[in-house]
Amino acid sequence: MEQNIVLTGMVLNVMPIGEYDKRITVLTKERGKITAFARGARRPTSQLLAVTSPFSFGEFEFFQGRSTYNLRKASILNYFRELSADPVKACYGFYFLELADYYAQENNNEKELLKLLYQTLRALESQAFSSRLVRRIYELRVLLAEGEYPEVFSCRSCGAKENLKWFSMKDIRMVCDCCRTGTDEILVEESALYTMQYILSSDLQKLYTFTVSKDVLCRLEQILDRIYAVLLNHKFRSLEILQTMK
Repeated sequence: MEQNIVLTGMVLNVMPIGEYDKRITVLTKERGKITAFARGARRPTSQLLAVTSPFSFGEFEFFQGRSTYNLRKASILNYFRELSADPVKACYGFYFLELADYYAQENNNEKELLKLLYQTLRALESQAFSSRLVRRIYELRVLLAEGEYPEVFSCRSCGAKENLKWFSMKDIRMVCDCCRTGTDEILVEESALYTMQYILSSDLQKLYTFTVSKDVLCRLEQILDRIYAVLLNHKFRSLEILQTMK
């Protein structure tokens, strides 16, 4: 028996189905990631045309059947339209959606991931932050939300919390002076270490409230690229496009 349900979420992905329909992926606060059909949403006169666009955030009303969701209507609170005015920022935004889509699961508690995604897109729209920094903050915080974050608060070998100067590119975690092997570690300056610790430990509301030097950003990029290469055997289409736009 079908029933109506209202879920708060954001559209991550849209696929055309048939001549006039869409299949959408929505990251919801209540039920994690769900896939739903939007009948007639590709018709120019459809009320579902705009609300089924990527980045659309708001309340979505679905018919829930035994195995499918069908979108009935939506009340959108934020379309993040400013991103479309900047092709590079839009590409960053689509990467953030792809990353959330990759990690999110159906019927899982993805409330923190949804909040993180929303706050990240708001920071991306702002002129106060570098898109490169927003990306790295988001990438590291996603790992925290999914329980795969690197150990940056103590040495992986002895547990020491002092003299953490080296990041093991093999084990993707910090090591102290005494435990480093000298084979696969890179030197991490104190400011870069503090930045990673802050990103992993701060409240979400305070996450996008700082900037860093060019050197610190470059170190973050080096470390996060390595972490994602080790943890994820996946290529993101939007990230590949972004590389061609720089």
